Amino acid sequence: MSASSCCRPATTNWPTSFIGTAPRFLENFACKQSFRSMVSRHKITALFWGSKRTAEQRELNPSLGTFTLAGSAREDVSAPGRRPQQLSVSVVSSVSDISSKDWDACAMDAAGPEKLNPFLTHAFLSSLEESKCAVKETGWLPQHVVAQDEFRNTLGVVPLYLKSHSYGEFVFDHSWADAYYGHGVQYYPKLQSCIPFTPVTGQRILVRNSWYKDQVFGILVQALKDLTEKFQVSSLHVTFPSESEWKQMKNFGFLQRIGMQYHWKNRNYKNFDEFLMDMKQSKRKTIRQERKKISAQNLKMKRLRGDEIKAKHWDSFYQFYRNTTDNKWGRSFLTKDFFHNMGEKMGDHVLLIVAEEEEKLVAGALNLIGGDTLFGRLWGCLPQAYFPNLHFEACYYQAIEAAIELNLSKVEAGAQGEHKIQRGYLPVTTYSCHYVLDDGFRKAIEDFLVRETDQVKQVMKLLNDSGPFKVGID
Repeated sequence: MSASSCCRPATTNWPTSFIGTAPRFLENFACKQSFRSMVSRHKITALFWGSKRTAEQRELNPSLGTFTLAGSAREDVSAPGRRPQQLSVSVVSSVSDISSKDWDACAMDAAGPEKLNPFLTHAFLSSLEESKCAVKETGWLPQHVVAQDEFRNTLGVVPLYLKSHSYGEFVFDHSWADAYYGHGVQYYPKLQSCIPFTPVTGQRILVRNSWYKDQVFGILVQALKDLTEKFQVSSLHVTFPSESEWKQMKNFGFLQRIGMQYHWKNRNYKNFDEFLMDMKQSKRKTIRQERKKISAQNLKMKRLRGDEIKAKHWDSFYQFYRNTTDNKWGRSFLTKDFFHNMGEKMGDHVLLIVAEEEEKLVAGALNLIGGDTLFGRLWGCLPQAYFPNLHFEACYYQAIEAAIELNLSKVEAGAQGEHKIQRGYLPVTTYSCHYVLDDGFRKAIEDFLVRETDQVKQVMKLLNDSGPFKVGID
């Protein structure tokens, strides 16, 4: 089955109700005829879906070259007295082809211990692959980039996927795909550097603290561009990178895009009531009323972490998760095996908030903890269950209480949901970078992103101005 027939989106709805529907910004492109040459890129579709030509299949894991290192002095991770002179860059078809020690060392050095992103760990990414969530069969073909010196020290890695669709990304390019197809041009497959199904900001170019850190970063970014051209796919997307990466990658010819999420900030609160005192009276009253309704419904909230989470909890949570996805948009990206594997591998990084009615699990919210942040991810409840305000309690208020108890700096509540604002979660900027091969499409997309950026900034200002906090609380 071709990428175009199975993955072309049916609609072009924009990600937020504030912005509306994306314009058909490529409809009457003057250089339409020049795009026809891009149709040859359909060859990569055959590679993706398992061509019988094994020689072509091997091309999906290419060497991207060897480079001479000449960096500035930094703390070196290589063996004493052995400064590397060369860096080899290649592609692997699974994160398991890289040792967890090497991958996690790159992730730790890239972010620092206070900002370590649990989603970037080998444990999380390998759980996605081993449970068949992020694999070729689901439209996510791993093509992770690895940089090693001549002593086989891993100095950098990049999580990367060859994708046949735009699902599970949370940076929406469906209208771009429609524009390509409207001109008879393939948009898929494309390359995507991201954490599958996870709209969480973090480093994407994971580089060790070596003598050559800055140079390795540049080599890896250039390698991503070279791979895009080697595969002759339409584009390369780096979604939810750090702000510093976003700024740096502009110098490599990437288009810049912004979005927004809702985060809660810990202002050194000692408890939940102290947090409420920073809010306007009406908002404070509403939250207290919502929380009282939980006990009035005979619900008991529990926060489970690490070994406290048993197999029965994951079995129940998977049922909750499927109830949420099946009732809304019918996209269940994660398998039951994923939750079991991830929970076992990640230990105390996992916080599962559950609601019980007469000792029966009726709802749950999955969170991960890393560095100074609690990351809210997934929510669900039993089919046909109706407990007013339980979603707010499990996803927002319990997360805030946990962050205060654990002395964490913030709670990231994920994408979408303007209702989060009145519960203390304010808009923050998110980032993405886009490398588009065709000059004509690139210019049109760039013009569109300029207009979109202005809209996002205006919306964020309006939302911040209408926030729930007292005057003077930033």
